[in-house]
Formats: sequence, C-alpha cells, structure tokens
Amino acid sequence: MPKHTILKQILIWRAKHISDKQFIFILSALVGFTSGVGAVILKNLTHYIQLLLEGKLVKYYHHAFYFLFPIIGLILVYLIIKYVIRSKVSHGIPSTLHAIAKRKGIIKSYQMFGSILTAPITVGFGGSVGLEGPAVATGAAISSNISRLFRMDQKTKTLLIGCAAAGALSSIFKAPIAAIIFAIEVFSLDLTMVSMLPLLLASLSAVLTSYFFFGDDVLLPFRIEDKFIISDVPFYAFLGVCAAFTSIYFNQVYERIQIFFDQLNSPIKKLLVGGVAIGILIFFIPPLYGEGFDIMNSLIVGNPEKALENNFLNLDLTNIWIIILLLAGLVFFKIIASAITFGAGGVGGIFAPTLFMGSIMGNCIAKIINHCGLFNAPVSESNFTLVGMAGVLAGVLHAPLTAIFLIAELTGGYDLFIPLMITAAISFGITKHFAPHSVYTMELGRKGDLITHDKDHAILTLMDINKVIETNFISVTTKMTLGDIINKAVIKSNRNIFPVINGKDKTLKGVILLDDLRAIMFDQTLYNDVYASEIMQKPPEVIDIDKDKMTVIMKKFQDSSAWNLPVVKNGIYVGFISKSKLLTAYRRELINFTS
Repeated sequence: MPKHTILKQILIWRAKHISDKQFIFILSALVGFTSGVGAVILKNLTHYIQLLLEGKLVKYYHHAFYFLFPIIGLILVYLIIKYVIRSKVSHGIPSTLHAIAKRKGIIKSYQMFGSILTAPITVGFGGSVGLEGPAVATGAAISSNISRLFRMDQKTKTLLIGCAAAGALSSIFKAPIAAIIFAIEVFSLDLTMVSMLPLLLASLSAVLTSYFFFGDDVLLPFRIEDKFIISDVPFYAFLGVCAAFTSIYFNQVYERIQIFFDQLNSPIKKLLVGGVAIGILIFFIPPLYGEGFDIMNSLIVGNPEKALENNFLNLDLTNIWIIILLLAGLVFFKIIASAITFGAGGVGGIFAPTLFMGSIMGNCIAKIINHCGLFNAPVSESNFTLVGMAGVLAGVLHAPLTAIFLIAELTGGYDLFIPLMITAAISFGITKHFAPHSVYTMELGRKGDLITHDKDHAILTLMDINKVIETNFISVTTKMTLGDIINKAVIKSNRNIFPVINGKDKTLKGVILLDDLRAIMFDQTLYNDVYASEIMQKPPEVIDIDKDKMTVIMKKFQDSSAWNLPVVKNGIYVGFISKSKLLTAYRRELINFTS
C-alpha cells in the first residue's frame, strides 16, 4: 500500500477518535522522547571520540596532538557537510529561531541527522563548543517534520519546537523545570495551560529517556555544603556585576570574530585560518579542549590544580595568585576559542562555553575576595562557582530564570536561590542595557525578524509582506500625455491612484492621484500638452520589499497617514500595500496567533 494512502488513513482515524488537544499531548511526549534520544546519541558519540583521542593519543604519545585534533576534526566536518549532507547544517538555536520567524516553523528533513553527524566530531576533536545547541536543533528538526507529517498549523509547530528544546535540555542536564523555562524564555512561548502541559510532557519524557540510558549520572554532580549567609549579599551583587561585564565581553568577541570569518568568502580559508588558530590555542591551553565540564567539576569540588596542571609555562600552582591569573586567562580565551571554532565551520553550541566561563569567573572572584586580605570571613568558592555560571548564563542568553532554575536543579536544592536571583538579575539587567539582544538573537534582532513576548511585534514579524501586496494598479510612464493617462489608465481602472514609472527600467518616479486630475481631466485642449511627469507627486513613503519589515511598514503608514503606499524592489515598481488590507491581514494573524 502506498505511503500516502497509509498516512491518509491514519489522519482520518486520528480525526475520528482523538481530539486535537489530545493529539498535541501525544506528539509533545513523542517529540520529548526523540529529542532526548538525539541528545543521548550526541553526548555518547562525543564522549567516545574524546576518550579515544584525548585519553589514548595525548596521554600515551605526544602533547602535540592537541594542535592536530581540531584541524583534523574541522576537515572531517567540512567533508561530511560537502559530500555526505550536501547542505548547510543548521546546528544552533539561532537557526531554529530563524525557522520559526521566517520559515513558518519548517525545517529541512536532513537537519534531523546533520548535527548528529558533525557536532560530535567538532567537539570530540577539540572544538571549544558545546552540544546543547546541536541537540536542540536536532530535536527541533524532528519536531518540525513530525508536525508537517501530521499537518499541524504554524502555532502548533512552534509549540512542538519549544517542546523539542525543552526535551533536549532536560535530557542533557536532567533539569526538567529549567528546560521548560528555557523553552519559554528563549523561544518566546506563552506560559498558558495550552502550552504548559505539552512542555511538561516533553520535558518529562526526555528526562526519563536520559535516566534510562545514563542512570543517575549528571554533568555537574554536586550538592551544596556551604549555606547562604546574609552578609555575603554584597559579594554576590559584585559577582553579578562581574558576570555582566563577562557577558558583554562574550557577546562582543563572538560577534566580531564571526564578522571576521564572514569576510573570508572561501570555506577553505575559514577552515585553515580557524583550524590553525584553534589548534594553537588548545596546544598551549589544553583546558579549552571540548566542552570543559571536567574543568568545571574540578573547580566546584575545590581542585583547580587538576584543571591547570598542564599549563605550558609550568608555573607554580602552589601560588594562589598564579592560579587566579591562569583562571582569568581561561575566561579570556574560552570565547575566542569557541567563536573561532564556529567561524572555521565547526558545529556546536554556546551553552557549554557560557557555563565554562561563568564557573571559572565565579571561582576566580571568590579566590580574589578570600585572598586579598580586605575581608575577614571567607566566601564559599564552590557556591561562587555555581552562582557565577548562572550570572553569565543570564547575561549571555538573556534568560535569567533559566539560569536560576538550572543551577538550582543541578545542585539538588534551592539553598542558593537568593544569591542566584541576586547575581542573575544584576547580570541580566546590566547586559540587557549594553547588549539589547542575546547571542542567540543578535542577528535576527538587527534584521527585525525576532519573535518576542511582545504580541504586536510577534504578529507583525510572522506576517508575510508578499501576501498583502496588491498589483491591480494601472501604471503610467513619465512621458505619457494627459490624454493617454485618461484613456489608458483612468477609464480602465477602478483605483484612484496611478504609479508613475520610467518607461525603460520600470523604476518608480512618483504617483498620480485621481484628485490631481479632476481639475484638468475634462479640458481636452490639454490632452497633448500636459505630461505625467508634470502632474505626478512624490509618494509620502515608499516601501522597499527587501529592506522594510512589517514593523517598519506599519510605522510608515502611521507616520504618513496614507491609505496606500507603493512597493519597490531594487527601485523597480512592484505594487501597492493598502492600510485596510494590511490591518485585515493583521487581524487574521492575531486570531491565529491567540486561538
């Protein structure tokens, strides 16, 4: 029996026996399970590759492999993308946000396995990035294609993509509540009963999948021993300020390095420049290798010497200030290594580098406070390490609630809830002031394509400009006489506005309103003497289809008080957008968005 016939029968049976709400619940649990499996596969493959390379070759042969591994990994990723996948791999959360905003939640089917083939090689061979972004992208691609298979609408597709994100994070960190909050904060989902239960089901099925494969193992196995002391509040506030400036540094370096690599048009150039650069960094600073969770765990348990024992200068690790200096160096270079990995063509995410930088920054600040000699009571270095993670995560991702609940769940309790809130709030507030968009959303935000919790802005972003352009306007050329305008345009048109174009290249020169013609249209003595160029006027605003987003278009109507505005593409006349049709499309999208 043909596949489409089987699918049709399934859809008919589903429509008869299962309500739409129940079916969404079923799909959300399925999406959570598949996202969890995807995350498990990514983690296992990466750890196997890293154990094989770093554990055997580096340990028993030569330290120089630290230089070669990243280059070999990037070459393998390039070959897989070019000859196996044959399409660009969308491996991060920004690509998923772009699919929601500009592609109606549609993600190509090859993206379901693209990250699984490339991200473990990137990270396993030393790329200084994480696996959370690829895990979310993999789950999002699976959920998008499941939605298309069962012909879900765009709102349901977006919800299921959020379920996939929650499932991926829940599986990786075994933090189901933080995963749900992450989906709501980053993907701008509404926190309603309609969305809450699917997110819960997805997160739950994913975390159960993780427990089934990994047992009780967690990435950051730690339990709080040092209690929060009220006198430490100023120190946690200071930590929030430091986290904010670390986040701003993260954003700036990431963006500038991406711009640098974008200027290298050849992927071979990117690979060579980036591969050599990341190889040199990891050769001299081995802790930058891969995700860095081993380093974080060493800091949390109070053993920084283990993380720094391979420093290339063989510095004395019994001196606390040398340890602080080396830790500060890791904070400084981690984002450089991560951004270079991305620029060179590596596949990964920035979630793990953010945690890495936050943990080291927090540990470094605690050591400075404890050894500067200005304060009597020492602060808890392990607590500052954990809270530092939350601070930088809140600043870089613009997701303070995710940061708070993630660390709270990872530590198995809420004893650090107050310092987490203090540090995350201060970091987020300062970072938001200097960097309006997170690393995930900076590109979409600059283009005006970012969907946010602002309903009006979100609806305008989702609207398709091409669907509101009207083309049933009769155009005239600049050299047409008044008689030609009357006989060839006015008589034949049911509109009261006529675009004036250049007869050669069709560029828009102006518009003629019917009101402009009323005083002279019945004076036939002027039919051969008056030309379109003499009676046309400049339109109050012009809409550029390539540059203007719906938010800009709506503002142009508001500022000009016009009812019709001409649309151009590269200066060439395309049609008109009417305010009435635009508002009708807005109301229709509003009903779909809120139903």
